[in-house]
Amino acid sequence: MKTVLWISTFFTFFAVLCASLFAQTTADQTPPAAAQTVSTQNPIAKQDRLFFPHDMFWGWAQLDLAPPHNEIDPNLCAGNAGQYGGVNAPCSMFARYMLSGMLEVRPFGRGQLRRFMVFGAPAFLFGKNVPQTLYTWSPDAIGVEHSWGAGIYIDKGFEFRITQHFLFDRLGARDTNLGVADLGNNGPWGRYMTVGVRKYFGTRRW
Repeated sequence: MKTVLWISTFFTFFAVLCASLFAQTTADQTPPAAAQTVSTQNPIAKQDRLFFPHDMFWGWAQLDLAPPHNEIDPNLCAGNAGQYGGVNAPCSMFARYMLSGMLEVRPFGRGQLRRFMVFGAPAFLFGKNVPQTLYTWSPDAIGVEHSWGAGIYIDKGFEFRITQHFLFDRLGARDTNLGVADLGNNGPWGRYMTVGVRKYFGTRRW
């Protein structure tokens, strides 16, 4: 059930991102003359709506493949896991595939509230590998590393952010203790909460 929930959440996130990209592309294709007519006839039309503006979603999604002997290690199994069962070692949570992304949501389109946003950043791991012992192309679900938070744009590229990072959530048959080599669910970063300031600079080429 947890596996289905997390996968559904990611594909919902991906669908929202694609819908936002399509809407932005459509808006960019508006003929200049038509846009000028709207601006002349109704200056208020230039302002976005207060709730759920057209550009409220921004983010990215990425699929990574780690070649053999370069597996992604979420720090769930000891590096010597192969000593506890060889190719049949129960703790084989070294990932071949990673499906990750980040979504920022800015629900307000006017006033000072438009500076506010919330975000989420999940990373799903899949694979069944044991260092120096077993290398496969299996897509077995391992789990998800994730965080979420909120931010407020200050000025001149500075943004105040609060981030909550969670313990690693295992999926499917891996959601149990997998023997001596199992290091628990702290994952690569463990659970933490931070308060910080981000500085944006430069202009993206595309």
